[in-house]
Amino acid sequence: MRKSRLSQHKQNKLIELFVAGVTARTAAELVNVNKTTAAYYFHRLRLLIYQNSPHLEMFDGEVEADESYFGGTRKGKRGVAGKTAVFGLLKRNGKVYTVAVPNTQSTTLLPIIREQVKPDSIVYTDFYRSYDVSEFNHFRINHSTHFAEKQNHINGIENFWNQAKRHLRKFNGIPKAHFELYLKECEWRFNHSNLKSQISILKQLVKGSLS
Repeated sequence: MRKSRLSQHKQNKLIELFVAGVTARTAAELVNVNKTTAAYYFHRLRLLIYQNSPHLEMFDGEVEADESYFGGTRKGKRGVAGKTAVFGLLKRNGKVYTVAVPNTQSTTLLPIIREQVKPDSIVYTDFYRSYDVSEFNHFRINHSTHFAEKQNHINGIENFWNQAKRHLRKFNGIPKAHFELYLKECEWRFNHSNLKSQISILKQLVKGSLS
């Protein structure tokens, strides 16, 4: 990240507004900078998050696996045309890992599970998923009968999908070329839920990128 012409005070305010989930357009008005400047600064923050996303340790214990679809132009309509498929793994009471995938076939998703989840872990998936993770303790969840029955659920990853889509909706469309930056931002926000911690991390990333 090249050195910004913005004052340190304005940079700090932009970081705080970014963490608060404010759009670049609104942040520009609040900090009194050009909207293009604010948008570029926010883009650089997302790029720093993406570039510094740690490779998470393999998940163990109870893990929820699910896929969801983002974007597309068929507003108010069902279907996946034009949407981006995302596969997610969530360790219960822990972190989430997401990756955009070309499709949701078992040949695509199983290698991701095997790479990110330790053998003998308990993996919960949707009842209708076609993949069979035989080397794990695999539970398929039938939403109509078991969606919230004791530990047999995938509510955690479903909650993440809802949070991510609610955050992304405010941007009124995201260029596909930048989608993974926004996805990893959502993952980062979930994994570092303390706002003060997010601000501190971003300030350190910005400082480190200039050294």
